[in-house]
Amino acid sequence: MKFGVFSMNTDEGLDPLELAREAEGLGLESVFVPDHSHVPVHRAVPWAASSRTVRIADRDDLGDASTSDMPRDFHRNRDQLLTLTAMATVTSTLRLGTGICLVVQRHPIQLAKEIATLDQLSRGRLLFGVGVGSPWNYEEIRNHGTDPRTRMTLMAERMAAMQRIWTSEQAEYHGEFVDFDPVYSWPKPFQKPWPKTFVGGDHPNAFDRVLAYGDGWMPGHHDDAGLFRARVAELQERAAAAGRGRIEITVTLARLDRLDDYAAAGADRVLVTLPTGAERTFLKDVAKAAQQY
Repeated sequence: MKFGVFSMNTDEGLDPLELAREAEGLGLESVFVPDHSHVPVHRAVPWAASSRTVRIADRDDLGDASTSDMPRDFHRNRDQLLTLTAMATVTSTLRLGTGICLVVQRHPIQLAKEIATLDQLSRGRLLFGVGVGSPWNYEEIRNHGTDPRTRMTLMAERMAAMQRIWTSEQAEYHGEFVDFDPVYSWPKPFQKPWPKTFVGGDHPNAFDRVLAYGDGWMPGHHDDAGLFRARVAELQERAAAAGRGRIEITVTLARLDRLDDYAAAGADRVLVTLPTGAERTFLKDVAKAAQQY
């Protein structure tokens, strides 16, 4: 099982280049960072929303959660892809992860070029985690011109369009939300056919998205170890039935006291969150656990 860390990558935490060097020096496999272009001051859905608030947001019944209900880190992130590119220049073996990249907030032609360029510059060290964003994040999604109610279809089309760009000399795509005639786009990714792609989320339909355009699944920590094992087994069975190879499992929000549970379920990678301001201490804790495990 590989060990990585997740950093909120804020201007108030450890410099990301120092973080990258130290993580690599400690023998950790990867560093992942989040993707928030901004956080709207006024939101309808509280942070860590319930299923009920999801339905409220889908009805556009706006309230006022403001930013006071979420950790400060969420609206102080550095740019995700620029940070990972900088990390690539000061390391040689560290894997660089998007945790996650909000594809529904980025134009697919431009994002395809950025991801391919990062994968080329890092010589295939990119781990491409993707997702649509959480319910509390709907105002951020709307500010990018995306309707949260159609975000799943948009996500699928943008992923398909990017994968076509990465694998075709002349790529074109014609869908409901993504539509373009043949284009040239280089570079192509270093990894073939594209950077290893991990689909985030624990929604009941997450496996449909993993099997449609993913190479791996990025669930969060499950308190119920038996349920987590069953979920992983279900995904692998569905992948086999679909003629797919084994799906790689990356556990986010991982707990160092539950490593045996993750291993028993078949996890390939665990990501431990680094508290802003205490990154160095937790880096050493994760490295120690990796060595002992």
